[in-house]
Amino acid sequence: MRIALLSYRTKEHCGGQGVYVRHLSRGLAQLGHEVEVFSGQPYPDDLDPRVRLTKVPSMDFFREPDPFRTPRLREFGSATDVLEYALTLTGCFAEPLTFSLRASAILKDRAADFDVVHDNQSLGYGLLAIMRRGTPLAATVHHPISRDRRVELTAATSWRRKLSVSRWYGFVPMQARVARRIPIVLAVAGASAADSVADFDLDPDQMRVVPLGVDTELFAPAGDRVPGRIVAIASADKPLKGVVHLLEALAKVRTEHDVHLELVSSLEPGGATERRIAELGIADAVHVVTGISDEALATLLASAEIMCVPSLYEGFSLPTVEAMSCGTPVVATHAGALPEVVGTDDAGISECAVLVEPGDAEALASAIRGLVESPTDRARLGAAGRRRALERYSWTAVAEATVAAYSEAVDAARRRTRRP
Repeated sequence: MRIALLSYRTKEHCGGQGVYVRHLSRGLAQLGHEVEVFSGQPYPDDLDPRVRLTKVPSMDFFREPDPFRTPRLREFGSATDVLEYALTLTGCFAEPLTFSLRASAILKDRAADFDVVHDNQSLGYGLLAIMRRGTPLAATVHHPISRDRRVELTAATSWRRKLSVSRWYGFVPMQARVARRIPIVLAVAGASAADSVADFDLDPDQMRVVPLGVDTELFAPAGDRVPGRIVAIASADKPLKGVVHLLEALAKVRTEHDVHLELVSSLEPGGATERRIAELGIADAVHVVTGISDEALATLLASAEIMCVPSLYEGFSLPTVEAMSCGTPVVATHAGALPEVVGTDDAGISECAVLVEPGDAEALASAIRGLVESPTDRARLGAAGRRRALERYSWTAVAEATVAAYSEAVDAARRRTRRP
């Protein structure tokens, strides 16, 4: 198949969506399909050589080192540029909408080049124009962003902050409206599919569950582990990721054991996470790692005694699968798709992880303390996690399942064009 894969932000260090596009496009290419990634800034820099990249430039208002800059007049080249600037001025995250409009304009003249278009969670109004032209369309919803909005509104402590959060997430109703019009919607877990149905009012018949994958040869057990090393991978300044609870748990465990945290994240200077680290007096026990490569991440995960996922919600959590593939025991929360990812029995107990209630720093501390004190439990959980990663998660299998969904999208488009 000839596949157009759309992603409004694709560089890997933007988060899981960049990882998804890179690995999925490579898996599709390995199966013999022709893949072209259409990406907004920041652009990916490590796509498979068989995958073509088409850049979809935006106003890029969040670039470093000058985010939220005032653009010069010559930067405006279209009505979409003006729209992006106007929405950003009012505090709304405009990229999902404006990227979809730009991608639709590019694809208007290239409709014959592709058998299917696959959107990676932009869910902007431009996708509807693509569908109206008869192009088969599928979309991935990693999880409904309404969940992020809900958690941040709950965490907001002033009416100004609540207003700011509400405005920033002003694109969420658009995503729900667009998702309801797309015939085939991919979710990365049963839990995130159910959440999309509930929050976006989708028809369950639209949903196809295709989990994320992992490179089990790269993410593998390797060498000795560093005593007391805990790893967490999260957007630390987002309340949804629960990092503040992990920091509090770390401070509790530090009173009894020599442990330290490798936090793979990008912190806002002077932000909530930095302030909390200082308040807890654990700056010497927290090392922040930014812009890490896959190879370095695999080495870091394989060197840790414990991987911690303190999220209040997760639509899937690829880092959890990567840690399991490295044979690293996991402490995670009963949140979103995490129990599904690690696998649980009827009693909610996992062979691969210790699961605790989200938002409970004391429970996190107890779980971490228990694994620190028990090499036997660490070895048992790590071995079970490695087995699960090998049995259930591979990018080739993900690509094959995704192509099956594409075929359904093609059939749905044919049915639409036959209607009077």
